[in-house]
Amino acid sequence: MLHIVLIAPEIPHNAGAAGRLALATGSRLHLVKPLGFSLDDKHVRRTGLDYWKDVDVRVWESFDELKSAAGEEARYWYLSTKTKRGLWDVSFRDGDYLVFGCESRGLPEAIVRDAGEQGIRIPMVEQGIRSLNLSTAVGITLYEAWRQTQPG
Repeated sequence: MLHIVLIAPEIPHNAGAAGRLALATGSRLHLVKPLGFSLDDKHVRRTGLDYWKDVDVRVWESFDELKSAAGEEARYWYLSTKTKRGLWDVSFRDGDYLVFGCESRGLPEAIVRDAGEQGIRIPMVEQGIRSLNLSTAVGITLYEAWRQTQPG
């Protein structure tokens, strides 16, 4: 199982789309507070359609709480446009945590700074675009990790 982690997501549509991706790949969705919406919000349910009730979603008070529960063996990949290592250069393993920041600011600078080789970016041409939509970034990263970890 892969893990999608959204730290302080702000837009319910992105969390709903990430939930659908999690369900489609047998992954778990982790939402780290503060959330910019209610989980009862009609937009989350609408984006997740009738699948939201089936999504394996966990809500955490903090990222440290999630990491403590996951244990010391857990591997984290921190997605940021401020890192150098490309997504295609990573060998993912079953059980990896794919960590994404909020829509307006990305991951906190301290997390990116401390990520080292675990900090990765989705390659893009240099055309002045700052970043991809959060749910698009989750989809690209999750499916690459899933492709690598599926048998056969």
